[in-house]
Amino acid sequence: MTATPAPDILSPEFAADPYSSYRAMRDDFPLLWHEGMQSWIISRYEDLERAFKEPVFTTDNYDWQLEPVHGRTILQMSGREHSVRRALVAPAFRGNSLQDTFMPVIERNARLLVDGFRSRGTVDLVPEFARRFPVTVIADMLGLAPADHEKFEHWYTTVIAFLGNLSQDPEVAAAGLRTRDEFAAYLLPLIAQRRENPGTDLLSTLCVAEIDGTRMSDEDIKAFCSLLLAAGGETTDKAIASLFKNLLEHPEQLAAVREDRSLLPRAFAETLRFSPPVHMIMRQPAEDVELGGGVVPAGSTLTCLIGAANRDERRYANPDAFDLFREDLTAKTAFSAAADHLSFALGRHFCVGALLAVAEVEVGANQLLDAMPDLALAEGFRPSEQGVFTRGPAALPVTFTPVA
Repeated sequence: MTATPAPDILSPEFAADPYSSYRAMRDDFPLLWHEGMQSWIISRYEDLERAFKEPVFTTDNYDWQLEPVHGRTILQMSGREHSVRRALVAPAFRGNSLQDTFMPVIERNARLLVDGFRSRGTVDLVPEFARRFPVTVIADMLGLAPADHEKFEHWYTTVIAFLGNLSQDPEVAAAGLRTRDEFAAYLLPLIAQRRENPGTDLLSTLCVAEIDGTRMSDEDIKAFCSLLLAAGGETTDKAIASLFKNLLEHPEQLAAVREDRSLLPRAFAETLRFSPPVHMIMRQPAEDVELGGGVVPAGSTLTCLIGAANRDERRYANPDAFDLFREDLTAKTAFSAAADHLSFALGRHFCVGALLAVAEVEVGANQLLDAMPDLALAEGFRPSEQGVFTRGPAALPVTFTPVA
């Protein structure tokens, strides 16, 4: 009898339906070497939880994965350097800063986009809302001119393509490097201006932030803004689109959320588990580590399949079902370092922008539901996902009764 071959995450079959491959990996290949990617792959919840929490699993892989396009970011730092940089940026994304300074920005940008189609009776939520909303919010938070938002959308698209370029397409790589140079040429002069004349925007906040005499350098700020553009844009884009896809495909759950908006955090948490925006994150062990029934050598690349672990039947009941009422996912902690899904990672590198993402998704979803109280999928349309590194609906055309 011929043994079943291991799934290939660079194959067209995997791109079309990763979830069946994830199941095979969890069951038969919990630790898998992928020759083309030169990476070990893990897929079980317990193994990813270790990789995100235990200090032996470093983010040194970001030196080659992120630095070429972003510069050196907070994700590559460790120890005191990491804790200080995180303390410098984190206050802007929580508490009063988020609520008082940036919530009006989020609400205004959502309203402007919704106003563009609320009277039409039809809209494709992916290109006309989900893809544009987080990028315009970030640009607005940074205090950038509205005329420059289109540039940001282009940079965001090319950076995400660079980061998801698992097959190493040279044209995609070259476009990402051009964006790095264009972004630096654009932002560094603005950083110099804000240092001289700071305002109330996020870019100014980063320029003046100080802890124990330490301030962020111009390069630190540029790298963080580049990371924010890519990570904050792509994850929220895919999260909003996937949230509505999941609810539209489960009308009874959509009706429950429409009736009781306090269920939105539960629906978002379940979306992050069921169809996460980011399907894989990489780590690099500092020493040989026993994992997944084998040994991952020191210095090797370890690809952690979030999309697989979040559907691990060893962790969740009926994991392939979208159920915002499930009892094995805690909505109250779903957007903190105590989350019991893996979509924001865990441990010291838990996503610093998680609360910003939650605010954007809840504001955007509420405004969409207000404007489209009877929204439904366009007749005959069946949503599909695309992407391997990041994944979400390719399109989401809906119809609704126009609101003046």
